[in-house]
Amino acid sequence: MIKVKVLKENDFYKEISITGHANYDTYGKDIVCSSVSSIVITTVNAIISLDKDAINYDDNTGVKIKVLKEDEVTNKLLENMLNLLHELQKDYEKTIKFL
Repeated sequence: MIKVKVLKENDFYKEISITGHANYDTYGKDIVCSSVSSIVITTVNAIISLDKDAINYDDNTGVKIKVLKEDEVTNKLLENMLNLLHELQKDYEKTIKFL
């Protein structure tokens, strides 16, 4: 199961961690994992392209995004990412869990 943990303070995202595996299909053929990866990588790349100092991310064991600057654009992009993950969860509810 993919686990999404969100830390938010004063309407701003502070930290988001995404760990685990969907186990929807075998490794390399799992469309849920591929979708989650695409959503997260696209969001991280968009934020970095706008301001390379806005976030810090680590993708060694899952993905951990730490927000370094509170700004509306970064917050909206992260909110959009989480909304997309929630939509994916609706179709594959046994594979993604928000903590």
